[in-house]
Amino acid sequence: MLDIGALTQIANDLFRELPTGGQWPTAPSRPAGLTLPQPAGAPPLPANPLPLATSLPATPPFVVSQPAAAAAAAPPSAITPRVLPTQSQSLDQHGFNTTVAPALPHGGGVSQGVPEAYAAGLPAAAPVPLPTDSALPAPPLSPPSTPYYFLGEASGWPSSAAPAPLPTVPDFAVPAGLDTHVLREPAAPAPAAPAAPQYYFTESATPPARGTPAVPEGRRHFDVQAVRRDFPILQERVNGRPLVWLDNAATTQKPQAVIDRLAYFYAHENSNIHRAAHELAARATDAYEGARNKVARFLGASSAEEIIFVRGATEAINLVAQSWGRQNVREGDEIIVSQLEHHANIVPWQMLAAEKGAKLRVIPVDDSGQVRLDEYQKLLNDRTRIVAVTQVSNALGTIVPVLQIVEMGHRAGAKVLIDGAQAVSHLRVNMRALDADFYVFSGHKIFGPTGIGVVYGKRELLEQMQPWQGGGNMIQDVTFEKTVYHGAPARFEAGTGNIADAVGLGAALDYLERLGLENVAAYEHDLLEYATQLLRGIPGLRLIGTAKEKTSVLSFVLQGYQTEEVGKALNQEGIAVRSGHHCAQPILRRFGVEATVRPSLAFYNTCEEVELLARVVQRLARARN
Repeated sequence: MLDIGALTQIANDLFRELPTGGQWPTAPSRPAGLTLPQPAGAPPLPANPLPLATSLPATPPFVVSQPAAAAAAAPPSAITPRVLPTQSQSLDQHGFNTTVAPALPHGGGVSQGVPEAYAAGLPAAAPVPLPTDSALPAPPLSPPSTPYYFLGEASGWPSSAAPAPLPTVPDFAVPAGLDTHVLREPAAPAPAAPAAPQYYFTESATPPARGTPAVPEGRRHFDVQAVRRDFPILQERVNGRPLVWLDNAATTQKPQAVIDRLAYFYAHENSNIHRAAHELAARATDAYEGARNKVARFLGASSAEEIIFVRGATEAINLVAQSWGRQNVREGDEIIVSQLEHHANIVPWQMLAAEKGAKLRVIPVDDSGQVRLDEYQKLLNDRTRIVAVTQVSNALGTIVPVLQIVEMGHRAGAKVLIDGAQAVSHLRVNMRALDADFYVFSGHKIFGPTGIGVVYGKRELLEQMQPWQGGGNMIQDVTFEKTVYHGAPARFEAGTGNIADAVGLGAALDYLERLGLENVAAYEHDLLEYATQLLRGIPGLRLIGTAKEKTSVLSFVLQGYQTEEVGKALNQEGIAVRSGHHCAQPILRRFGVEATVRPSLAFYNTCEEVELLARVVQRLARARN
């Protein structure tokens, strides 16, 4: 007769000695042909689900109850699947996103930190209730309300077009004064009495409270740990250390909701769009055009017909330059950019100016890195055809006063394009309030997939513009004598578009809207201020770009070091930053440097991470200075 109590005690003793330090093993890839058990009533599984370990928190918040003796010999296939905590379909008590793809069942194994032999011997048991904010059942996926794409945003994926209102988020900030202790190397911890094990399979285990403060007492609080659980890659280790992702200006990480939305599209909706009568074409078209509607709402556009999908902000600017620019810029005309621009907002205009015999003029910046509006006013004249400026500098983090830029440009009779690639993940934008003629951004800078981007253009301008690429999907009729094009936006989307990644971008915008951009901006502002205080006091460190209005970016050089040396030293500690010219050589040369080290922040970064950054940089400074 199997002694259940003795078995439980043996398991507790065994796992009390695990040398994992709280790190759970990575799940192996699923063998070909393996069919996972599925609970009754659950939605169909994706054909190739993602590794389950990516969804696990550091301590899985559930416990395994003692099984009944009669069920002790149940085979592995009889194990009742458990729902991972990140698979709930709701907002939690803090208003943060917990909506992801259909729950993937699992029944023990190394993905839960349980040896397979032990897991195989566990009998079937009812799932143990999860914490209140993670235990909501996944609603069944309903079929599209209509098979016709032009009747709305129908899709098998749960709609989040109108997310629930967010609760009031507590005020948050980082320390009012600089905590000098954070720049000291941490002392070796004193020996402590052994604590009772807190593994999920012991009866004494209790899950950590949701919303445990991630910052020392005395700091006001943004529940960053709740947010971090939505990003599986943040569980990665680099050089044996936890990943600290401070390269967000280059690309942002993706929440599980986006990853799962992409998997669901390929498993259930994959088809080319628009011109087919079959069901999957209708699903794919609904999802694609639904994503366009989400982008229009996110930007405050007047219509989804003002939204064009492209590969990224670079292609977006090239589209405007090669279509609107070729039609409207003539010899002797002038194009204005600023010293802050990314190469992608310089080179296309240089190419156009060279082709047309136009002139490129540049708004200078002051010593803090802010554009000089007085000098901008001097550049404007009746020959100015278009002004193209960034909203946030990718190299310095400067927030440009684009409202004034647009207003002044319009007074001179010019059109205005705003590069929002570095802005949309940090600041609320509204096209009807901003009144820009064009606005562009990239999906991968806003927690969405790579290879997808957006052009917003005023409807009347888009209808006057000729296509810049020809092919399928953008035509009404073709003969060998003449082609008739669709109206906007279809006329600018030749060929098969990046359908899945457009849908993934829509999921990223849903996620960010549920967090609340105002909440994100306030938290990131305080974190940037704190990080600036920490770095400013390090001997030999020079901050590049100190404008009063900044977001996200901390560019610096360190005396005695090449920037790549600093980047490599930080990488050894698991800290990812960018070092180099950041495709913005003119602005760096304005400050007398060819390259900088560029940590850049997002809302999932923490005070502890920027404190670690500061300690490593200070250690480097002491070594050579």
